[in-house]
Order: sequence, then C-alpha cells, then structure tokens
Amino acid sequence: MRLFCVVDSNANFAPSGADVIQILTPREVPLGGPRALKVRRTLPQRQRSLIGAWCFADHYGPDTSSMDVPPHPHTGLQTVSWLFSGEIEHRDSVGSHAMVRPGELNLMTAGYGISHSETSTPGTEILHGMQLWVALPARSRFTAPTFEHYVPQTYTSQGLTARVFLGSLLGETSPVRTFTPLLGAEIVLDAGAHVTLEVDPTFEHGVIVDQGTATMDDTTLGAAELGYREPGSSTLDLRNPGREPVRLLLLGGPPFGEQIVMWWNFVGRSHEDVVEYRAAYESGNEQFGTVEGYPGARLHAPPLPNSRMQPRG
Repeated sequence: MRLFCVVDSNANFAPSGADVIQILTPREVPLGGPRALKVRRTLPQRQRSLIGAWCFADHYGPDTSSMDVPPHPHTGLQTVSWLFSGEIEHRDSVGSHAMVRPGELNLMTAGYGISHSETSTPGTEILHGMQLWVALPARSRFTAPTFEHYVPQTYTSQGLTARVFLGSLLGETSPVRTFTPLLGAEIVLDAGAHVTLEVDPTFEHGVIVDQGTATMDDTTLGAAELGYREPGSSTLDLRNPGREPVRLLLLGGPPFGEQIVMWWNFVGRSHEDVVEYRAAYESGNEQFGTVEGYPGARLHAPPLPNSRMQPRG
C-alpha cells in the first residue's frame, strides 16, 4: 500500500471526494456501576449501530481511577482490548490469564458463550485505552470461545507512526483471526502531518480521535469524536493541524449486512436470543463457564427491558 505524507502545518488540504463525514459524539457512562470508571461510549448510537462488524466502542482515560469489572458473560462477539497506558489483568472461563498492555492486542472470541473479568493492576497509575466489540456473523456466532494475544510491529514514516492490530494497512498485516474482513489500527500523527492512506474501497471507515484535533478528509474531528465514512473511496486523508502529536484509532470493514440485537453483554439476532442467554447465565449454565482466580463474586445481569428489543444494523 502507498502512503503519501507531507509534514507542513500550512499545507493545503484537498477533499478526497468521499461522501460527507458523519460525526458521532460519545456519551459518558459508568463501567461496572455508578462509582466505577467513567467511559465515553461512541458505538452504538441511534444514528449508527455498526462500522463494518465493529458494534461497540468505549474510550476511557487518561484517568487515575481503577478498573475492576467482575466476571461477566458475552455471546456472539469478539472483544478487542487496546491500551494507550496502564495495565489490565484479564481472566476468562477458557482458562486464559493475560495482561493487556499498551500496544498489545488482546482479542477474546465469545462465540456461543464465555465469561471474563478485567482488573487494572496495582502498579497502574494512569489508565487510558479503548474497549471494542466486533459482532460475529450468523454463520460463526456459535463458534467455540477462544483467546488470542498479539503484539503488532510499529510502522514509522515521515510524520506517522502506526500499529495495525487487525487486518491490513501500510503493508502491514495482522495474523489475528476475524470472522469478517476488518481493519483496526492505532495511528499517531506528528504536529502538522498530512497523510493519505490507501484503503479498501469496499470498507466503511471510522476514525476515533484520542486527544487533540484531527481532520478526516476535509472534516474536523475533536477529542473523543468519531468520524464515519461510507464505502467508495480508495484513499483516506488524515491531517493533524495542531502543534502536538494526535493519536487516532482507525476502524473499518465492509458493511455487516445483518441486523443484531445487542443488550448488556450479549449479541444475538432476536429478543428471544437475549432472553435465553440471560436466563442461562443467571442459572449458572455451563455455557458461560467459570472464571478462576478472580477475588470476588460474578456480576448479575440487569433486569430485561419492559419493551421488546428490536434488531438494528
């Protein structure tokens, strides 16, 4: 893939010709309870439920608060943990015990059912990162649960540093298995940098700004905002107009083409699916296994909504 890079804070910035960028602004929610770590949730929203198969995006920190999420269930998805600073201890019901560290991917495939816990380590002073979910297509949503760890290479060029943790970009390809084509990459732009990335024109793309301000094509994105672009263009223009580096997360994939019902930690295809998953988890069904080594009780599922859950996507 080609990368065109100009480091010039006064450079002219030409639109790429892509469709209008949709800007999604996150809402703040507590993770694990009212006194827990506060996160900025960008996906899902009423305006957009999916970007490719990406169906959930929580952005947290930098924060001195700790993370302590007791064992809880998942179905029908993959969790993607990506840190900028700090360290999180992961335990799950298939026996995985791993640390989530900056620049390292932890990917958990829930499949038909898994439980896991997430706890920041005692030495973590500042916690800062992203928690992302990927919806599994119907043909794969009952696959066996697994866990995978991967440390991507650091790609550097004039004005740009990147780590490609899923899919392919800049000539780098992640070996981590996904069930639909996906792109996931951390990109850091130096002050004044302007880059044109060659991307798959069949993908829709989302850019989440960590801190600072960046430009996606000719649209300005502020801190914690997500810019969405439809498929159709083979290039993506990114620019940092400021005087400090800007860090972005680039997500992509072809339109998912399926509707999902997502409630609490479950992804299904119908209201009945979710009701069944919740009942199985609350009854202690072996579908979700047991998380060994967590010093406390598991989470219980919240009450079901009063209205029927409708598929979205």
